[in-house]
Amino acid sequence: MAKSDINRDQTPLVEMRDICISFGGVHAVDHVSVDLYPGEVVGLLGHNGAGKSTLIKILSGAYQGDSGEILINGERVEINNPRDARSHKIETIYQTLALADNLDAASNLFLGRELVTSFGLVDDDAMESECRKIMGRLNPNFKKFAEPVSALSGGQRQSVAIARAVYFDARILIMDEPTAALGPHETQMVSELIQQLKAEGIGIFLISHDIHDVMELCDRASVMKNGKLVGTVDVGDVTDDDLLGMIILGKHPGAREAE
Repeated sequence: MAKSDINRDQTPLVEMRDICISFGGVHAVDHVSVDLYPGEVVGLLGHNGAGKSTLIKILSGAYQGDSGEILINGERVEINNPRDARSHKIETIYQTLALADNLDAASNLFLGRELVTSFGLVDDDAMESECRKIMGRLNPNFKKFAEPVSALSGGQRQSVAIARAVYFDARILIMDEPTAALGPHETQMVSELIQQLKAEGIGIFLISHDIHDVMELCDRASVMKNGKLVGTVDVGDVTDDDLLGMIILGKHPGAREAE
């Protein structure tokens, strides 16, 4: 799906409206509103402490906001914990990936949700079969099904984490720095995975410090500074310097015309 193909006349997958949360009197997120459409990647940018991770933790159920509302497919929902988020088909892929290094891809895919036989035993064959199906869809080049994930490359590990989320029918993905510490080839692999997810209508919030990643992977970028939303822009309408100005100066690109 090309960036221009996003249909913003349809109902957003996610709307976070006027979200606020404070810690010890500090406004970590201060009246922030963002949204996400099917098949879209929205980058969340800002310095450490800007509030982007805190905002997303409210969507993932790790934190509860002090005020504001969350709508999923146009309906207001309450997300009080990660289980609530999963019930609304929201999955988070953290930078650490939360993989069990000593287990293979299939065991990680079903970690905590293992398939069992009629005798109540873990069904390794069925799990490997399902793992091969989902990896065939997402990353046909993935072949290392028998090896522990500790033996996999960064891009392959990212593939396993993404497959785990998508297998359980996620429609909204939160990805935290998905290309951090990856080389060019591995970054390209993750880029192709993201394009595949977009084609399937999955929406992605992508937290990143890397402007080049955002320009390459995202349809829109929402920039935060000191807990506030500087603005949301179409990446096709701005330059790297525009985004830098938003991050560092808290200045929206359109402010130049208004001066």
